[in-house]
Amino acid sequence: MDEDFAFVANALAHEKRLKVLEWLKDPEAHFPPQVDGDLVKDGVCSGFIADKLGVSAPTASAHLALLRDAGLIVPKRIKKWTFYKRDEEAIQKMAKRVAAEL
Repeated sequence: MDEDFAFVANALAHEKRLKVLEWLKDPEAHFPPQVDGDLVKDGVCSGFIADKLGVSAPTASAHLALLRDAGLIVPKRIKKWTFYKRDEEAIQKMAKRVAAEL
């Protein structure tokens, strides 16, 4: 098992980060409409994610940064906000690797 794989495993080792990935799989079912940015095309505003997680913005940012650094979500800046969506290709690649490794 290499360092990249271990980093992704660590990013997935927290219930709140797993919830974020679950919610982002179907953002329209889990988040209200946004003024800026389309939930599916652009992603979900980090403020909405923090609210749904029930944590402060800095705590949500730390969770989102780990998921981003692991390559599981991608950020998009719109105005002064950052929106996040899943990187489905990277998630599928990692799922196949987990299946092969374990």
